[in-house]
Amino acid sequence: FSKIIKLMKWIAKLFANAIAVLITAYLLPGVSIEDFITAIIVAAVLALLNNFLKPILIILTIPVTILTLGLFLLVINAVIILLADDLIGGFHVNNFWWALLFSVILSLINSLFGKLENDSEKKHHKID
Repeated sequence: FSKIIKLMKWIAKLFANAIAVLITAYLLPGVSIEDFITAIIVAAVLALLNNFLKPILIILTIPVTILTLGLFLLVINAVIILLADDLIGGFHVNNFWWALLFSVILSLINSLFGKLENDSEKKHHKID
């Protein structure tokens, strides 16, 4: 039963990320997305790239990241967005700067969603 709950939470998080992708693309004229299905695919691909590729890129660029006081991580995020753009039809980012802005805004929206989720869980646990 707990595996089903974990799967449902993962699906809910994927949908929340897809909504965040849609909102971010709507806000930025340099980013376009075809439809909600494409947004779900973008959210899934970004999750995979962030889980598997990003740690490797971080390790390979530790000296540059230290020299830039961590700001190079923004470049890594933008590169991952551009890679997703190359992999997914129906998702387009005009250039590096739009990818950088997309990653920052997407992170802000996702953190807002995470805060709302945490607040909801706290209220739920108080009721129990």
